[in-house]
Amino acid sequence: MTEKRYSDLGAVTPEGMEIYNRSRSFIARIVGDNTPEDRIRQRCVIATGDLAVADILRFQADPVAAGLAALEAEATIYVDIRMVEAGVLKRGHKSPVVTAIGRGDDLAERDGITRTSAGFMELEGELSGSIVVIGNAPSALLTLCDIIEEGRAKPALVIGVPVGFVNAAESKERLRGIDLPSISTAGTRGGTPIAVAAINEIINMRHGREEF
Repeated sequence: MTEKRYSDLGAVTPEGMEIYNRSRSFIARIVGDNTPEDRIRQRCVIATGDLAVADILRFQADPVAAGLAALEAEATIYVDIRMVEAGVLKRGHKSPVVTAIGRGDDLAERDGITRTSAGFMELEGELSGSIVVIGNAPSALLTLCDIIEEGRAKPALVIGVPVGFVNAAESKERLRGIDLPSISTAGTRGGTPIAVAAINEIINMRHGREEF
C-alpha cells in the first residue's frame, strides 16, 4: 500500500518535505489521522517533540470550521507576542497578522498591567470576527475573556495556550467556559510552539493541499 503523503506550506525543499512526511506519518499512526483535530494534534506533537501534548489539547465548538471561515474572510490574526507572530505562516492566506504587545504601552504603564493585556484592551474594538492566538501570556487571555464576557468583542476563534504556573491553567479553564470556538491546553503546559502549530495547521487546511 502506498504511504500517505502530507503537504506543508512551511516545507519548501525536497529534504524538508521528506523529513516532514516521515515525522507526520509516524505521529499519525500514534495519535490518529481521521479528523481535522487529529491533524492539529499531530502538528503540535511534532512542534514540541512530546507525544503527551496530544492528550492535553482541548477543542470546543468546532474551532477548525470557525478558523477556516475566518481565514476565508481574510480576518485579522491577532497574537500576543512577536515570537508567535514570527512563527505564523504568511503563505496560504490573506489575513494580516497583528501583534498585541506594544499596542497599549501607555495604558500598561499607567495602570500597572502587563503589556499584552494592555495590547488587547487597546485592540478590543477590532477583535470581533478575528482569530486570536495567545501562546504565552495568561494575563492576556484573562483580559480577552473579560472582553468577551462583557460583550465588548466576539472573536471567531481563540487559540489560547499560555504556558506557566501563574494563571495559565486558570485562564484556559475560563476560556473553555465561554461559548466560543476555541483550542486550548489543559493545565500549565502550552507556549509558542503549540500556538503556532495549531494556527498553521488550520492555514494548511485552508490552503487546500490536504484532504480531510
